[in-house]
Amino acid sequence: MSTNANAKPSVMKQAAMQITAGGSAGFIEVCLMHPLDVVKTRLQLQVKKPVAGSKTVYYNGVFDCFSKIARQEGVLAVYKGILPPILAETPKRATKFVCFEQYKTSLQRALGFDKATPFIYSLAGLGSGVTEAIVVNPFEVVKVSLQANTGKATSTWTVAKEIINRGGIGLNGLNKGLTSTIGRNGTWNLIYFGFYHSVKDIIPQCQSPTADFFRKTGIGFASGTIASIANIPFDVAKSRIQGPQPIVGEVKYKTCMKTIVTVAKEEGFGALYKGLVPKVMRLGPGGAIMLIAYEYVYEFLQHRFP
Repeated sequence: MSTNANAKPSVMKQAAMQITAGGSAGFIEVCLMHPLDVVKTRLQLQVKKPVAGSKTVYYNGVFDCFSKIARQEGVLAVYKGILPPILAETPKRATKFVCFEQYKTSLQRALGFDKATPFIYSLAGLGSGVTEAIVVNPFEVVKVSLQANTGKATSTWTVAKEIINRGGIGLNGLNKGLTSTIGRNGTWNLIYFGFYHSVKDIIPQCQSPTADFFRKTGIGFASGTIASIANIPFDVAKSRIQGPQPIVGEVKYKTCMKTIVTVAKEEGFGALYKGLVPKVMRLGPGGAIMLIAYEYVYEFLQHRFP
């Protein structure tokens, strides 16, 4: 590696490269994994199995959900709600990664450590998750509304305007479910970054680039999977709050913890893990894709713009 490549870039240049690498990683991940997010949301929105003769569509697992969506709504329906994530992914992943890197550096300096520790990685991840949640929550509200729609496709802009007209941009409208999104993203990023960077520091780097790629991929997959299992109750609460309410005109799901308690009481503790399989199927490999894409794009930018 050249001397220029080893020279530490300015804070502004570092941040610009982190934003670019994070946005690229997010765009790649959402394009590949979005159909599983649609399936996860549909499963989480199911309150109970409808009675015989009901027009409500019931999904009996991941593959049944895929099959029914494709058969009844068209193959491309599995990409419903993809525009808000695509529009959000650049700022979302950019926020995730740049905040993590900056929080990590600031915490390391403030606590007087020579290098980052698992505690610093986790705390920086928590901070990045909270910041990310505040940025992306309006996109999440629109996305869930689009994904919950089992009828004719509606445009993103139409749904966004309806939400704003109905509830404004506050906690009853475009920022509905904000605390649940903070709980979901904060928990996920805390574990995701904390586990990945801590384990990556423990497992020695492989000399072969191919072997090292699979080392990072395996750790990234484990990070995304563990984080997804830990944060899914918040995700279920978010979907219930941001999605259509069971009874028209009645707000049953309003606050994060009350929704979690209500779901567990009425439907059993297992209901808090609805959508876990498609979530893990998406964010296990998706977590690996994001980290690997981020690291390789960031490394490329460091060499390209020393």
